[in-house]
Amino acid sequence: MAAQAVQTDPTYVPVTLRAHTILGVCEAIGEDFGFNPIWVRVPFAASVLISPTMAVGAYLALGAVVMLSRVLFPRPKAAKVEIVVEPAVPANEQQELAKAA
Repeated sequence: MAAQAVQTDPTYVPVTLRAHTILGVCEAIGEDFGFNPIWVRVPFAASVLISPTMAVGAYLALGAVVMLSRVLFPRPKAAKVEIVVEPAVPANEQQELAKAA
């Protein structure tokens, strides 16, 4: 599943700190369970039309659950990998050295 993948992007910003989210609840749920967050946002938007206080209460409660889960189970850090590149010796140069010897 994509939710279990380790984030290796060095520019990764936590969901709650992104500029285009309120608390990042829907996006965090989508990341954790591996689906598009629009499937959570649409029902929340519809529930605001029916009962705004219940919708805001449910959103804040889910926000607390997401925050608690992120504190208790933090995202694993990707291991730093150092890549050493050795210069390649052209094949022609190796043949010329063999002839010279």
